[in-house]
Amino acid sequence: MENYSNVLMYGAIAPIALLLGGIVSILKKPNAQVRSAILHFAAGVIFSVVSVKLLPDIMARHNVLEIATGFGAGVLLMLGIRYFLEPKKEKRNEPGFPTAFIVVIAVDLIIDGVLMGIGFATSRETGTFLAIAISIELLSLGMATSITLAGSNVNRTQTILTILGLSALVLGSTLLSAFSLVGISAGYLEIILAFGLAALLFLVTEELLVEAHQSRQNPMLTAAFFGGFLLFMLLPGG
Repeated sequence: MENYSNVLMYGAIAPIALLLGGIVSILKKPNAQVRSAILHFAAGVIFSVVSVKLLPDIMARHNVLEIATGFGAGVLLMLGIRYFLEPKKEKRNEPGFPTAFIVVIAVDLIIDGVLMGIGFATSRETGTFLAIAISIELLSLGMATSITLAGSNVNRTQTILTILGLSALVLGSTLLSAFSLVGISAGYLEIILAFGLAALLFLVTEELLVEAHQSRQNPMLTAAFFGGFLLFMLLPGG
């Protein structure tokens, strides 16, 4: 188990990347094509995290009951967020704060923090790798979040405060999980990972890619998804 200072130092990389990505998009608002490329790239990185890191760990144990419990809970939570927080169909085209989207992002960030925490609870090497890898995800996710907020006519101040809050959330979940999940049983870990798998898949398929496809598509935009996927795979330790 890593000491507090090391966890804090390496764990802070990801929330800083999230904040940096959000601020970059605020300072220089991308056009529709760049916006779509960023969303595709973010989706590719997250999907790669699912495929390269989460799924192999889940399948290594492959307890059907634990997987079904965690995955089912993740799906139900995401669907519940969509049902209760998303505006009614007739109001979706009206400007306003995208509450459902931000809640889904928040759940994703908590999961990312837990994954980093599990890594640090295991070893410094594992925690550092996950911190660097997830930082790439959060850099693009911060840009995607800022873009979505701007598209909903949310002002800059509220956007910055939202990104700051999300950054604090991922740091808090990393620190909390790093020290509370030490010695967690393999069964509970399997449930947590399966839950995270469902939530991340929902974020990619129902939020990021849906948003990305609202502009006219071309092969380069699709390539951005696969570029994000490949980048995570090529990271040392991936």
